[in-house]
Amino acid sequence: VLAAWQRPYLNIFKHFRVEEWKRSAKEGDVAALTDTRLKGTVYRIQGSNPASSYLQLPRAGTQSLGLTGRYLYLLFRPLPRKHFLVHLDVTTEENQVVRISFSNLFKEFKSSATWLQFPFVCGVASEGTARQGALGAALPDVRWTCLVLDLPSILALYLSRRYSHLRGVKLCCNLLVKNLCTSDLLFEPGVTLAEARLAGLSCRGAAPMPRELAFPVPKGQKWHDLYDYIRYGCSHPTAAPRPPHSLTCSWCCPGDQVLEEPSCPLPQLVTLSRAVCDRLSLVQQKTSPKAV
Repeated sequence: VLAAWQRPYLNIFKHFRVEEWKRSAKEGDVAALTDTRLKGTVYRIQGSNPASSYLQLPRAGTQSLGLTGRYLYLLFRPLPRKHFLVHLDVTTEENQVVRISFSNLFKEFKSSATWLQFPFVCGVASEGTARQGALGAALPDVRWTCLVLDLPSILALYLSRRYSHLRGVKLCCNLLVKNLCTSDLLFEPGVTLAEARLAGLSCRGAAPMPRELAFPVPKGQKWHDLYDYIRYGCSHPTAAPRPPHSLTCSWCCPGDQVLEEPSCPLPQLVTLSRAVCDRLSLVQQKTSPKAV
């Protein structure tokens, strides 16, 4: 059950006052910058070694965030021509700590009883580019991304474990981060409050993206033409699970062509671009699951 202080969502950076570095830790080249496009503060983490440059919550590894929200939202952008790495430590109901990692360093999916490693395929913004996405270093025009992880579903699907809470987060080089958030609501970017009411999002456990977590959209433009939205682990309750590929195989915007499950619990409000469809096809071709 989501604690009252975590409803309807918890802005992790704001709640733990990341900028004060009392309840969080930083190592190496970590800096707060003002992003004119996003109209706010972002954190840049860069370096040649993930172990020596990172932002960590909570400050001490023996502590726990204790966040019970089903969905984890990460608003970030990989640094162009670089490799990045993110670690999420979650605790199961059996009090087992499992690390969920994703990176464009990983070439294939790997798993053990205590570690899940997902390759992340960085896409590009331009439709005319020949390589619409690729394993390896981020391309020059990689976009800001809203990554949504359904933590209970991931643990259930890959390890047959029941999720308890988020214990810790470690954001390693090389990436820009705007925010982290947990919630039991499935936020839909690019949808206004009026559109959400018309589509009945609340009946499906979904809601428009909160303003303090949203990416800005200039007048006359569309959210999905400017940013990437990747949703992983949010499968249809009646669909049979399929083998994992990477953190882009299950990404879906409402109405898109999802590679994992045939349906999503949201109305058809947008359609995927050709670039995104090509990127998904590339992931399917290049990545295959291998257990270790």
